[in-house]
Amino acid sequence: MPTPWDAPLPAPTPAASWGGAEHPAGLTQVTGPLSATAAVALATAWSITRTGRRKRAMNRLVRALWASTSTAGRPASPAEASEVVLAVRRTAWHAPVRTACLEESAAATFLLAARRLSVVWCHGIAADPVRLHAWVQTVDGDPVAEPPSTRAYTPALTIGARHQHHP
Repeated sequence: MPTPWDAPLPAPTPAASWGGAEHPAGLTQVTGPLSATAAVALATAWSITRTGRRKRAMNRLVRALWASTSTAGRPASPAEASEVVLAVRRTAWHAPVRTACLEESAAATFLLAARRLSVVWCHGIAADPVRLHAWVQTVDGDPVAEPPSTRAYTPALTIGARHQHHP
C-alpha cells in the first residue's frame, strides 16, 4: 500500500509550449467570411513585432496596445468580442506569415479599439511545463473564444483593464 511519502508514479511530462501547441490559433481553421479590417489589424500586429530591433518587439506591441485601448469607449459585449476574435482567426488562417495567439489577440484588440469597444488583452503563463499564451477577455474577465484550458494561465500582463494605468 502506498504511503504519502512515496514518490509519485512516473508520468510523461508535456512539452513546453509558447502558445502554438496547446492553443493552435491559426492552426485550426474557423469557417466564415474573411474580413478586410481583420487583415489590416493582423498586418498591423505583425508589422509592429517585425519592424525595428527584435529584442524590443514585445515592448513595441505593448505600447501599441496601450495606445489603442486608451481610446476605447464602452465595453464590448461577449458577442461583439467573439465576432471580432473569430473574424481575426478566419483571416489569419489565410495569412502568409506566422499568426499565433500573440498576433491574433493583438489584432482583435486593435480591431475592437478601432470600433471604440473595450476589452482586456492578456499575456499569461502556466507552469509545469512553462507555457505562454495571449488572449482577449471581456472587461468582466471572461476569456473570448478560448478553450477552458485558458483558465490555467495566470495573466502576467493585462492591458485595457480600467484599474490599470500606463506608467
